[in-house]
Amino acid sequence: MPVLCRPAVAVPEHVITRQETLDLARTLHAGHESLPLVLRLIGNTGVAKRHLVQPIERTLAHPGFEARNTLYETEAKARVPAVVHEALHHAGLGAADIDLIVYVSCTGFMMPSLTAWMINTLGFRRDTRQMPIAQLGCAAGGAAINRAHDFCAAYPGANALIVACEFCSLCYQPTDLTVGNLLSNGLFGDAVAAAVVRGSGGTGVRLERNGSYLVPDSEDWIAYKVRDTGFHFMLDKRVPGTMEQLAPALVQLAARHGRDAGRQDFYLVHAGGPRILDDLGTHLDVPAEMFRFSRATLTEYGNIASAVVLDALRRLFEEGGPSAGATGILAGFGPGITAEISLGSWTTGGAVEPPRRESVLLTGPRRPDTPLPTTATVAR
Repeated sequence: MPVLCRPAVAVPEHVITRQETLDLARTLHAGHESLPLVLRLIGNTGVAKRHLVQPIERTLAHPGFEARNTLYETEAKARVPAVVHEALHHAGLGAADIDLIVYVSCTGFMMPSLTAWMINTLGFRRDTRQMPIAQLGCAAGGAAINRAHDFCAAYPGANALIVACEFCSLCYQPTDLTVGNLLSNGLFGDAVAAAVVRGSGGTGVRLERNGSYLVPDSEDWIAYKVRDTGFHFMLDKRVPGTMEQLAPALVQLAARHGRDAGRQDFYLVHAGGPRILDDLGTHLDVPAEMFRFSRATLTEYGNIASAVVLDALRRLFEEGGPSAGATGILAGFGPGITAEISLGSWTTGGAVEPPRRESVLLTGPRRPDTPLPTTATVAR
């Protein structure tokens, strides 16, 4: 069965803390009638800090949708190669061994997708398949894993590369003063991540089954409104309670394949906010400690959209991983309201894993003919 190998995750070098976020909200929205509510909501997110692709002064400015999207492309081309290189190294493969690239992002738009640039620039074969996913938001991390699984199952021995590139700060809208949007200003962070799904061999999560679920009539609960100034994030007040409807989908998928969703050895789920994790634990009767990887991502990086699931998996690897045969659930939640769910078990083998580290990408724009940027490591 296909194996999801150790991910590579990198966050930008510009940092904003929760206290700095709260101070900015008080300064920028001093007269807002819902300011006390917004401050309370941001304080309750559990986010201690976030990483941004620009200093906060430039993040707060809005030079226009075109300039924002140009910056997205520039930063993606500068920052993605390092995590791709590292993910391939973790999997013991080279670019020429990859048969499919799944690229997920909801914070910028390119056509052709970045996958074309990657094939032309990073040594992938000309016949590498491309699968860009742009409109599943935070659920796209789970969808990427599932589509890579499907591909490797359909083509035994094939390998797939997953790349998640999320620059949520480029969606900041200074004139959008809705409560949902103001909350998002204190919740989302930037990150890039990559992971390989090997068709055979490798250490990590052996992908066994996957499934999807859509909450009926919930299209407008999480959404983008595309306006002259770009993407405006829409967040309905019903979103925090979605686990009441999504948890049963996890239970049913697990049960169909002879598993108890509440008795797994590891859980790697999207951390949209602390209540998502709290409610999921309640519905599955799972101790809060079982979601420690997702919660750590939320605390240290904020909601990094499609990259959350991959970062949670990175943290599981850094803890040493469970014993061989341990079973687990991976899940991404996002617009729709959509759940992308995967069942797997831990398999060991291959090379010794590198030491624990946090990657902070220290690089600017890069010419396509220059070497891959390096990744600086920061000790925890």
